[in-house]
Amino acid sequence: MKPHIFLVGFLLLLAACGGGGGGGGSSSGGGSFSSSSSSSSSSSSSSSVTLANYTTVSVDPGPTGVAGNVNIGFVTVKICAPGTATCQTIDHIIMDTGSVGLRIENEALSTAMRAALPHTTTGGKGVGECYQYVDGYVFGSVRTADFTIGGESVSNMPMLVIGDTGDYANVPTDCSSGGGTSHDTIADFGANGIIGIGMGVSDCGSYCAGTTNNGYYYTCVSATCTGTILATSSQVPNPVARMTVNNNGTVIDLPAVAHPGVVGLTGKLYFGIGTQTNNQLGSQTILTANNYGLITATYKGVGLTQSFIDSGTNFYGFSDSAITGCTGDLAGFYCPTSSLDLSASLTGSNGASKVVNFTLDNTDQLVQGPNYVLPGLGGDPNGFDNLQPYSNSFDFGLPFFYGRKVYTAIAGRNAGGTLGPYVAF
Repeated sequence: MKPHIFLVGFLLLLAACGGGGGGGGSSSGGGSFSSSSSSSSSSSSSSSVTLANYTTVSVDPGPTGVAGNVNIGFVTVKICAPGTATCQTIDHIIMDTGSVGLRIENEALSTAMRAALPHTTTGGKGVGECYQYVDGYVFGSVRTADFTIGGESVSNMPMLVIGDTGDYANVPTDCSSGGGTSHDTIADFGANGIIGIGMGVSDCGSYCAGTTNNGYYYTCVSATCTGTILATSSQVPNPVARMTVNNNGTVIDLPAVAHPGVVGLTGKLYFGIGTQTNNQLGSQTILTANNYGLITATYKGVGLTQSFIDSGTNFYGFSDSAITGCTGDLAGFYCPTSSLDLSASLTGSNGASKVVNFTLDNTDQLVQGPNYVLPGLGGDPNGFDNLQPYSNSFDFGLPFFYGRKVYTAIAGRNAGGTLGPYVAF
């Protein structure tokens, strides 16, 4: 089994900051996270009712017919045409703390659901969106849905239908030329969709609200798409930021995994930080992130200032020429002759630091087994084909989350007494 490479969460750096080489492959623009302090909450609820601010996370092989999925955390969502009973529950949606917004594959939707979801328009024209990931891109139509995950719901929420047809059949050149391949099918993406629950409030923010050729949003008529400005309220948002109370971040709680791994596992995704009894901060170290959601990881004495913690990546991603790499179909992954005990020190913008210890296993040996949960999977992102190159980074993917309770706070929101963006564990 060749592992499916997931680096979807790298949009934390590339796109959720509102430009800077993100959507559409544009290198213009820039700026930091779109953030807002409105509707944020940080006080613990005193209600005696059963808490519903969570959902189950499953790490498993993924949708039927998809091969190579390892270390992918999936959740289930429900969408409805606004104000109607036309609804669909969709499983195997990637949980991604490194991007922003709900995006669902067109082929995962029923015919009735496709027809019922209203299109977002501007100037009487349908709106399409390009969203770049380090391993590819998605393009489709922006629709509006009533959204539910676990016990939380959001009404009239913009979302993306990936690979939509009709007016959105042709991907704009500045989107497809950004690097990587199109993820316009379930097989290509390895999932029915993705939910970005990262540090941004919306996926672009003020940059796309004021810049026509922003590389994200387009008006599309007769399969011809042209760049457009789009009000922040109409952009694809972080679903958590739109929740009524538990809207300042998330907590991912996954069990520890013994090496070399297990077939599957389940855990919890909690919404809100410090808003309920089940999402309180304890002894975790808070590492505030910069305006692009980045922290510093010091690995073997080298400070990597563009590092991040990202549930949408399925391995530890870092460059180390001293570690033996795999060959053939596994090129890019690490294949040390024996398991390696390694460590890195993570430091936030606030100066707080915490050491992370991890064990790196031989990928070739890992994939011979039946397991889809591999805590020792690692690789060099610069060693894979068709990935947008990046340097000065350490990507702590889903293996980092095993055995930890990881908090991700949204920019501009008071989360347990500290303003986001931050990560804590």
